[in-house]
Amino acid sequence: MHSIRVEIQDNAFDKVIYFLKNLPKNEVTIVEDKQVSDDWSYLESEIDLGLNSGVSEKSHSQIVNNLKRKYA
Repeated sequence: MHSIRVEIQDNAFDKVIYFLKNLPKNEVTIVEDKQVSDDWSYLESEIDLGLNSGVSEKSHSQIVNNLKRKYA
């Protein structure tokens, strides 16, 4: 097995992830090492990760609205 570290600009990130996610799941594992940010886009991306896990039955907008009511 090989590991590489690639630094990707934001405007190309979605394209690279799309490509990687379309490779065979048993041959490629995506391990993202990203900087933690205090902005809403970071929180929304974390919410999307949770939604894609199948654990939550709430929609993305329901979760964001709950967070805004509680913390904003």
